[in-house]
Amino acid sequence: MFTEIRTMGFNEKQLQIIRTAEALFAQKGYEGASVRDIAEAAGVNSAMISYYFGSKEGLIKALFEERTTDMALKVDALLRNDALSPWEKIESLIDDYVDRIAAKVQFHKIMMYEQMLEKNSFLTQLLNELRMRNIEKVRALLKQGQDAGIFNEHIDVSFLMFTIFGTVTNAYFNRDFYRLTKGLNDMDEVTFQLEFRTRIRNHIQKIFKALLEK
Repeated sequence: MFTEIRTMGFNEKQLQIIRTAEALFAQKGYEGASVRDIAEAAGVNSAMISYYFGSKEGLIKALFEERTTDMALKVDALLRNDALSPWEKIESLIDDYVDRIAAKVQFHKIMMYEQMLEKNSFLTQLLNELRMRNIEKVRALLKQGQDAGIFNEHIDVSFLMFTIFGTVTNAYFNRDFYRLTKGLNDMDEVTFQLEFRTRIRNHIQKIFKALLEK
């Protein structure tokens, strides 16, 4: 099994190394970015990376845990929130997912790149573990709507997550092309980002309504 890494409470030096590794993994791929490359870019020595994370595998596990723990916490909070309807909880989940990808494009680029390569069994196993954890939590959230008679009983949760991940990730990877095709080049960057987020959110909500509602 993998080196155990704390998933919460990283200190500033650890976060600096994780963020540097994220940028290099996105640029060079997991195999292409060496521990030495990461240490030089982060302004630390290789021994510090070994001390904090054990290995490059331990480092990328820390990255994945640090970047995905917030989604698990978000769904846990939604499950406990009795003030929201099942559909309001799904809307909140969609909003959070769109915002997470917008803020962490590099991380999701790593995930997609490594999945396409299918070269590293360690990363495949790690990705599957994290996705299974998140799918189970989303399944519990959907069950609340099913028990209330709002959502249909035959939801393929895996395909639902593929839909939101694939659509939102590819949209952000290709946002400049979308801007060009929709004639939004005259829009300033801040206004465009807000408009782009709203359009993605509305698009995903329409898809989820079609798939979830009875």
